[in-house]
Amino acid sequence: MLLSRTDRSYFSEWWWTVDKLALLTCIILMVVGLVLALAASPSVAVRIGLDEMYFVKKQLKFIPIALFLILSISFISSERALRTIALLLFVGGIILIIVALLSGVQIKGSSRWVSLGFMSLQPSEVVKPGFVILIAWLYSQGMKYPNIKGSLMAFGLYAVFITLLILQPDMGQTVLVTTIWASMFMLSGAPIWIFAVILGIIAGGGAIAYFTMSHVASRIDRFLDPASGDTYQVDMAMQSFMQGGWFGKGPGESSVKNLLPDAHTDFVFAVVGEEFGIVGAMLIIAVYGLMIYSFLRHAFVIKNMFKKLSITGLTVMFAMQAFINMGVNLNILPAKGMTLPFISSGGSSLLSMSISVGLLLALTRRRPQIDQFQNRHSFNASASVV
Repeated sequence: MLLSRTDRSYFSEWWWTVDKLALLTCIILMVVGLVLALAASPSVAVRIGLDEMYFVKKQLKFIPIALFLILSISFISSERALRTIALLLFVGGIILIIVALLSGVQIKGSSRWVSLGFMSLQPSEVVKPGFVILIAWLYSQGMKYPNIKGSLMAFGLYAVFITLLILQPDMGQTVLVTTIWASMFMLSGAPIWIFAVILGIIAGGGAIAYFTMSHVASRIDRFLDPASGDTYQVDMAMQSFMQGGWFGKGPGESSVKNLLPDAHTDFVFAVVGEEFGIVGAMLIIAVYGLMIYSFLRHAFVIKNMFKKLSITGLTVMFAMQAFINMGVNLNILPAKGMTLPFISSGGSSLLSMSISVGLLLALTRRRPQIDQFQNRHSFNASASVV
């Protein structure tokens, strides 16, 4: 059934105002993720004693939920409703992080997960989109009402979040959240000297982490000097790209998935490189680039500072997470566990990215701007008649 622009139904209005290019790129990435789950995860599942299709079935279970979240959130046009969702995500996620720290199961030396019965959840993934929306609102209110210390309150939320991340410890998420906060702080019009001071504090924090946290020092040392420690996973990832060449060995033909324990999550991009080659990897990067462009183009033209900051922060979060994952796979960044958005297997990451994209689609819908224009036009027309 074709939808007319004059149709004022709820769905029709959504269809004509949502960014369909961004929605399409999101669906493409989810399909790619499912294909790669079929290619990379069976050997991993067998190696750890699970059913061969365990991770594929898990991905299939979460994709409908992810689509529901994207579409349902994208229908929201009220800024207040978006802020309410963000507050619930942030507060609920922070509580779950504390629960994970106190009673969660440690995995690879970190307390990042809580069991919800039907799934294991990484609460920090849920907190991130809520954090972005809340600090965007605080910054925008501070710019609008100088007596409101929006920047100070936003820094308070940031401090709470990264403190809990460091306690887990999760330095990769700490770097990601810091990048998001810094980009939004700069966009909010903060003086350069304050930003420079904060960068100095962050650099000092990084130095302290290097000298006090052995796992952080080990990863940085191995990145700078591969001979100083075990670089097996990164070496295998780099080898997979060399073996794949330009066009790859073909779907299901990679050997790296049989050697890497995280071939279906942190190193799924290496599987792409071996099975689909440099061309396949570049196509995936192009899809990410198209999605990032489709959202940022709205941020450049929107005058509403809350929306501008929210769109920028969520897009930076998405882009940086993809960059960190691919950068580790290509050995241009120190090794760090970070999923590839919509492609890596994992329910927490998929749900977090779906919430983020749903929020982005809601924030970038064009209808409110058109309505404001029409209202101004009607008012001017009435005034001229009078």
